Amino acid sequence: MANFDKSLHANTVIADIILVINCGSSTLKYKLLDITANQILLKGVFEGIEQQLVQHNYEWLDDKKQSHPTYNAVFNADYATCFNTIAEVIKTIKCHSPTAVGHRVVHGGEEFIKPTLINANVIAKIERLSALAPLHNPINLQGIGLCLDLFPNVPHIAVFDTAFHQTMPDYAYRYPIAESWYSNHNIRKYGFHGTSHQYVAQQAANYLQKPLATLNLISLHLGNGDSVTAIQQGQCIDTSMGFTPLAGLMMGTRCGDIDPAIPLYMQQTGNMSPSQVSDELNHQSGLLAVAGNQDMREILQQSNNGDPTSQLAIDMYCYRIKKYLGAYLALLGHVDAIIFTAGVGENSAEIRSRCCQQLESFGINFDANLNEQAMTDISTINTSKSPIKLFVIKTNEERQIANEVSTFIKELNN
Repeated sequence: MANFDKSLHANTVIADIILVINCGSSTLKYKLLDITANQILLKGVFEGIEQQLVQHNYEWLDDKKQSHPTYNAVFNADYATCFNTIAEVIKTIKCHSPTAVGHRVVHGGEEFIKPTLINANVIAKIERLSALAPLHNPINLQGIGLCLDLFPNVPHIAVFDTAFHQTMPDYAYRYPIAESWYSNHNIRKYGFHGTSHQYVAQQAANYLQKPLATLNLISLHLGNGDSVTAIQQGQCIDTSMGFTPLAGLMMGTRCGDIDPAIPLYMQQTGNMSPSQVSDELNHQSGLLAVAGNQDMREILQQSNNGDPTSQLAIDMYCYRIKKYLGAYLALLGHVDAIIFTAGVGENSAEIRSRCCQQLESFGINFDANLNEQAMTDISTINTSKSPIKLFVIKTNEERQIANEVSTFIKELNN
């Protein structure tokens, strides 16, 4: 294993070229960014890791800034093979080696509230937090270990999905349950998608030419996983996901908010084990359970063709989003802007339209024509008279991680 603190021995650490690593349960996304030039030098994704066929797609810039998309297939590849491939690609295209590496880590608990230099102690703490994110943190740790071996002489920084939400007040993150459940078992609301919410919030502030700390925003991250966050003066004060990503909005395969007695009832009367109930609520519910499909594009097409179950799924999906919008409008009082982002939020004009209908009395005045034309990195879809701005902003979690790593290292050098 690499010497975790070796990078600190130098007087000054340079972080112009940052490699961002995002390890999932069967995917590995990566980007190599030149922060100074504001360019993506290399980006790629491995899909189907540890299955029979791993697909590797990547794109890189040459010295003339021309893009080169490339497709590869690696048979029976594990994470180690994938990371070795990344290193080989960097050498093959004669690209700059990273001067720092940023790792997405899903769960930081209450311990990690900002980007953190990875060392043996930090790794041990992330490992202990794996009980709170058993599907994510172990994979994140595996990626960290492999990447440390490949790039041992540069700083590795962990950026946590939960960190942005750690500004929630205690009355928002605590559950009305036994205090010992919180103190002994760490049961509280953590929230997720924090990197995405933080990125689009900052982009909205840049567009409005106002400091983020002066703005009240509601951000809607709508993809296969969905969450909504209330941002007051630039800080999260509440978010829809909870102790796990299962809570909140209806999602692709997750149920979102349901009566907490339902899982107990199904174990008692349906002869289901806890693992079966967990699998059902996490992987077999949401849009998939109602419409028989988790792809919003196909569900919308089926709904427009008159399929009643698809129509029901969309009605349920948008109804629950509007309930959270109403709740967060009430919490914030004054709202400067509402942001739609992620796969569905960025690409489905119909879903955005349905979520904004009949909300004029709340200051949400929606422009149907602008909504249909929203194709740029940031688009405005409200009327000129709307008290609340409505934005569609393309999220970029890797860029946010790179920005945070760059800022962290600048502070480290000062």
